[in-house]
Amino acid sequence: MHTILHPEGWTKPLGYANGVVARGRTIFVAGQVGWTPAQTFASDDLVDQIRQCLINIVAVLREAGAEPAHIVSMTWYFVDKDEYLARSKEIGAAYRDVIGRWFPAMTAMQVAALVEEGAKVEIQATAVLPD
Repeated sequence: MHTILHPEGWTKPLGYANGVVARGRTIFVAGQVGWTPAQTFASDDLVDQIRQCLINIVAVLREAGAEPAHIVSMTWYFVDKDEYLARSKEIGAAYRDVIGRWFPAMTAMQVAALVEEGAKVEIQATAVLPD
């Protein structure tokens, strides 16, 4: 399957992996915002939008026969770093509800804005379906 990379002597990361080694068919999931399949926002709440982003990612993965455990990398873009940090426990709970306890290599960053009006977060994912 996948191997998590954790250099000796490094403090264990919380909620992500420093690196992942994988072999197989690569699935690139475009940045998903927190809207429904009909491309409407059901909520303007950050945690609700994150949950929907993750649900959208899982739906795309399923189209390729993959599941959340095949995710090797995620990049998170959000518009309010302070809200993201203040709500980290809620975000973690939403993540575990949708993705489970699989923590791939991750990057998170604040951006000035997202293209879709009303979006508070966009998440891109890469997965590898084993040979």
